Amino acid sequence: MKLGLRKTLALEAFRLYRHSQAKSHPLTYLFWECTLRCNLRCLHCGSDCLVEAIPDMPREEFLRVLDSLAPHVDPKRLLVVLTGGEPLMRADLEECGRGIMERGHPWGMVTNGLLMTPERHAALLDAGLRNLTISLDGLEESHNRFRGNPHSFDRAVRALELAVRTPGLTFDAMTCVNRRNLPELPEVRDMLVRMGVPRWRVAIVFPKGRAKGNPLFELSDREFRGVYDFIRETKKAGKIRVDADCEGFLGSYEKEARSYPFFCRAGINVGSVLCDGSISACPSLRGDYVQGNVRRDDFWDVWQNRFQVMRDRSWARVGDCAKCRFWRYCEGSGLHLRDGKTGELAYCQCRRIEAGAE
Repeated sequence: MKLGLRKTLALEAFRLYRHSQAKSHPLTYLFWECTLRCNLRCLHCGSDCLVEAIPDMPREEFLRVLDSLAPHVDPKRLLVVLTGGEPLMRADLEECGRGIMERGHPWGMVTNGLLMTPERHAALLDAGLRNLTISLDGLEESHNRFRGNPHSFDRAVRALELAVRTPGLTFDAMTCVNRRNLPELPEVRDMLVRMGVPRWRVAIVFPKGRAKGNPLFELSDREFRGVYDFIRETKKAGKIRVDADCEGFLGSYEKEARSYPFFCRAGINVGSVLCDGSISACPSLRGDYVQGNVRRDDFWDVWQNRFQVMRDRSWARVGDCAKCRFWRYCEGSGLHLRDGKTGELAYCQCRRIEAGAE
């Protein structure tokens, strides 16, 4: 796999930027896992979501975290994103959003859309909602099977239609690829274009949570590469802004299947407060990556002093990574693909893309 001179020069410049960001680590993106309750039982869920889950974090507790950050960050430059579970399960979601807005932060959320009615949509906008990601995982039959609810597809489409009709709302559709919906991607794309959806993210499900060991998510190398071929061709067509999710370095597909070079910003620009108060980076990083807890630690102190494992990735240069010619641009792939205790990598994007051409 060859990068070419222009791409190599661009990646070298971005490498310097990435190291500068790791050194200064400005917090610009804060996830709040506001609930682990969910109204679906998705086949790929990596969040330990249960019908009877641990109690929601009280909104006052999270708002105190924002108050503690006030002396250190410009709230206009720190986007707060509510995730779960399913945020719409919270009856006080509007109050949560209003409290975030009153502290000067833009906020958004990730939702399956099942509970998004026109009335709820309007109320959330009044509470400051400015950013939204809506999951759409295939055509109707595939999506409903994947999400475990016969109404899930229609509600997700309704949520997207509401977003399309909302001036000033930044939003995208998010599709998790599996062996069943892979052939449907062209039809999903065409549907989103007809609806007027401006942005689409496409992700390959990684082997954690319920997805681990499920053959539905075990794409062959050829299928794996085919996902990035599809994204690249869709980007060239220019009818919708589509990007591969930020999972790992893509080799020669960098800047072709994604609009920006690979950068795992976990612990560098991205932090999170999990439902039990744990302090981590993106919510996909749990267990060994947890750096503290807001119930006993000051978030800013933790952010400043305990995220070195995410800012210096030299520990991940083991196994195949130790001799990889792309290490300087990848630095061990997305941390959600790597075991924080053993350093083991679930799989390498580049190697799978290369193998898919054989």
